[in-house]
Amino acid sequence: MPTELKMPALSPTMEEGTLAKWLVKEGDVVKSGDLLAEIETDKATMEFEAVDEGTVIKILVAEGSDGVKVGTVIALIAGEGEDVTSPSPLAGEGLAGAASQGEGAAKSPETPAPAAPAKGGGETPPAPAIPAVPPLPAQPAAESPSPLKGEG
Repeated sequence: MPTELKMPALSPTMEEGTLAKWLVKEGDVVKSGDLLAEIETDKATMEFEAVDEGTVIKILVAEGSDGVKVGTVIALIAGEGEDVTSPSPLAGEGLAGAASQGEGAAKSPETPAPAAPAKGGGETPPAPAIPAVPPLPAQPAAESPSPLKGEG
């Protein structure tokens, strides 16, 4: 089964990027550490390295594509001994995902989020995390300072 290369998050706040340039083409053999592509974020252009060995069998996101969501499958790599001539069942999904620029990848993390508010919608809100502190006992009024005279 081919390995999916996904759009990486090159910074903690990165949500999408531009696939500026492919440094490999379909049919190229790559090994771990080889440069695959140049990806632009809102702040910098960085190189994307291979983490697995294999043959690039399909590039799913075209060079120059803007707004590619983090986690979108951008290419497929077949490992050693894998049949690279037969179409992968993932290839069709990847093409659809590439055409929609990662809509499926974007929906995936958002799916659990609506479930959480619906779960707690009819319940009372949780108790605050800060413990209740009893009020301080009443203090006698402060006495006026003694009439000391400064020397010096």
